[in-house]
Amino acid sequence: MPELPEVEALGAYLRERAVGRRVERLEIAAISALKTYEPAPTTATGRPVIGAGRYGKFLDVRFDGGLHLVVHLARAGWLHYREAFPSTAPLKPGKGPIAVRVRLDDSSGFDLTEAGTQKKLAAYLVTDPAQVPGVARLGPDALAADLPLFSERLRSRRGQVKGVITDQEIISGVGNAYSDEILHMARLSPFAITDRLTDGQLATLHTATRQVLGDAVARSVGQRAAELKGEKRSGLRVHGRAGLPCPVCGDTVREVSFADSSLQYCPGCQTGGKPLADRRLSRLVR
Repeated sequence: MPELPEVEALGAYLRERAVGRRVERLEIAAISALKTYEPAPTTATGRPVIGAGRYGKFLDVRFDGGLHLVVHLARAGWLHYREAFPSTAPLKPGKGPIAVRVRLDDSSGFDLTEAGTQKKLAAYLVTDPAQVPGVARLGPDALAADLPLFSERLRSRRGQVKGVITDQEIISGVGNAYSDEILHMARLSPFAITDRLTDGQLATLHTATRQVLGDAVARSVGQRAAELKGEKRSGLRVHGRAGLPCPVCGDTVREVSFADSSLQYCPGCQTGGKPLADRRLSRLVR
């Protein structure tokens, strides 16, 4: 799933490539992906792209006249920039992975695509990003929250720190992959309970959050959209590396699997050398 660094980089890429170009046509190929009905997609026609940014993990493409295309890429969504499209014919709804296509007046543009069968990519055409329910519920941005706010937000929800730090209403922008990396750097078990964290542990976690995400943004911004997934994988130390040696202590990276996700951690760095039980309802090491 694209997280804060990748969405930040996609916004930067669109600012570099698309800003100043006028929309020739905004096409919706996956009807279920468009979550709004007014304004209509034709409203974007002829408007220049004036900016691109993000809210947490939501990408916001801004058009002249106060119109926004806000997109959540979900688990399998991505943005593909095209220097030229193979055809000028309108997209046929329901055909292929393309959910949304934005054609620009220099024959370039971008596709928002989603792989797999679980179609959860969501696009909203709005006059105010706060009209998007997910944006309206977002907590403070993970890179913007200072230590007092960060600590207050994490302590506001009692739970396992892995789940709390990825709750977008608590802190926005952190997902499954970077939370594994943050907790590894902070040397915290993913199942540590938030209201038991000391002030020192919260300070370390805050520093790790800013460092992991900040470093990932620095690596990602400036990359082409097609290169971002590889860049993300190359920078990960524990996520997706189960069975491999930890680059910090050499212990074997382990995994805990759930129904539809998994997490990776290093016992040597995070749990005093003890492996966590690999089932959801077990009594877990903290």
